[in-house]
Amino acid sequence: MQNNGRHRSRSAPTTLARLPPLTSLRAFVAAARQLSFVRAAEELHVTSAAIGQQVRQLEDHLGQPLFLRHRGQLVLTEAGQALMPGLTDAFDRVLDAVARLSEDTETAPIRISVAPSFASKWLVPRLAALRKTLPELEVLVDASARLVDLANDDSDCVIRYGLGSYPGLAVDRLFGEAVVPVCSPAFAVQHGLRAGPSALADAPLLHEDGPERDPSCPDWSAWLRGTGKPLASAAPGFRFNQSSLIIDAAIEGQGVGLAKLRLAAADIEAGRLVVPFGEPRPVEFSYFFAATPHKANLPRIARFRQWLVAEAAASRAPVTALGQPAALSSISTIAAE
Repeated sequence: MQNNGRHRSRSAPTTLARLPPLTSLRAFVAAARQLSFVRAAEELHVTSAAIGQQVRQLEDHLGQPLFLRHRGQLVLTEAGQALMPGLTDAFDRVLDAVARLSEDTETAPIRISVAPSFASKWLVPRLAALRKTLPELEVLVDASARLVDLANDDSDCVIRYGLGSYPGLAVDRLFGEAVVPVCSPAFAVQHGLRAGPSALADAPLLHEDGPERDPSCPDWSAWLRGTGKPLASAAPGFRFNQSSLIIDAAIEGQGVGLAKLRLAAADIEAGRLVVPFGEPRPVEFSYFFAATPHKANLPRIARFRQWLVAEAAASRAPVTALGQPAALSSISTIAAE
């Protein structure tokens, strides 16, 4: 009987010479992870036709199909499901080995991608503590709202504000978030804001529009409806695309804003801001550390990660607003759970 390449002897020993081409193994892993030749091609910067050809080459080498199409959807066969875990682990080990060889793990800077507001209001003020605890680490803070793909980006790790769904990454939840009204002490006195939300009719409101705002975070209309005292109208205010700008504008007396509590905590404790009324309103998003598994296990990244998690735990303690301690008494449970 003629051998068509689909049936191979299992008795021959496996050697490097008998391995399938690396490109076909890589194409299979990308396609299996994405369940799409098109998305796998985008990840590997080749054409979808090339991915299909490399997968067929691997199937010919193994003598059995690895993918099937079911109702237009790419699905793994039993053979594909059996092959995927071992190859994924092998490529992770290859990536780890290359990373360890290509960089000095003790002296290379840690490149951290982080949203601008979290960088300026939470991370940067703590870098002195990081230097004191881990003086050997050099950190490069890349403050950007751009969502990086850690598999194909120069960043070593990210700190992101979201729901925590980051498949394939090593993830640590740092803490939750809540929003509260904030303004400068002088602004609160000038507009009589201690009287409550009704005093907002003559006070400029600061609004957040942009990538740092999450859908669960109330705007002023939603927040005031929740108090049972909606405003028919309000004085003209300003709109900003970053959470930190809301805080900075409030400090400068430009209006009263709904601020993210964890970002405003230092300014509240220092007396640059007050919470004139209201209770913290929790939101669904939280702050997360994330890195690829092989990067997370590098010694310098692991040390930074451990420091970050400890620092986040310490910052969950309650903050106290100047002249308004009761309004923030439950912050440790609202914003940390």
